[in-house]
Amino acid sequence: MSFLGKMFGTSGKKDETPSPQQAIQKLRETEDMLVKKSDYLEKKITQEINIARKNGTKNKRVAIQALKRKKRYEKQLQQIDGTLSTIEFQREALENASTNTEVLKIMGYAAKALKNAHQDMDVDKVHDLMDDVAEQQEIANEISDAISNPIGFGTDVDEDELMAELEELEQEELDEQLLRVEPAVGEDLPSVPTAEPVALKPSRAEVEDDDMKDLAAWAS
Repeated sequence: MSFLGKMFGTSGKKDETPSPQQAIQKLRETEDMLVKKSDYLEKKITQEINIARKNGTKNKRVAIQALKRKKRYEKQLQQIDGTLSTIEFQREALENASTNTEVLKIMGYAAKALKNAHQDMDVDKVHDLMDDVAEQQEIANEISDAISNPIGFGTDVDEDELMAELEELEQEELDEQLLRVEPAVGEDLPSVPTAEPVALKPSRAEVEDDDMKDLAAWAS
């Protein structure tokens, strides 16, 4: 039986095809085993290098044998690294395939549900229904406009006549404001004197001036 046959439990007999989940699980187990094997080989390589260093000058034969074993371990480690890369690639492909399978199943399930939801619907009937809805909405708008429009008020009023009447009222208000500002006729005018004017008494300077004139006339 081959190595892969042992790992995946296969034999000469025909087995049933494993599911993607089963194959992924087996690949993960193989990865874990190879990683442990790789760690073991790396430790062995380190040990052989240390042996070669210690016996490099003391016992060259032992040092050479250690380096030969190191080479074999390194070759095995290289093979394991390649196998790990292959297994990792295969596992990722199976995981993607499994994910796609589940997605397709869900999409198919949803498609069936959507088909079941639409089985009682007819596209032509839906369009007819939407046309009816639009028509009834238009009628409702017309009814609302008719109700909100006042009837029998403002329909027989002349706008020009209203403006002329408004101008007259504004002019009357302006005239009243002017009358309140201007004084009434005869208000605050001085009264006409009724008594005779009183003769003004001459001042002292005028009297003295007259006396000087009389004295000058007598002296001459």
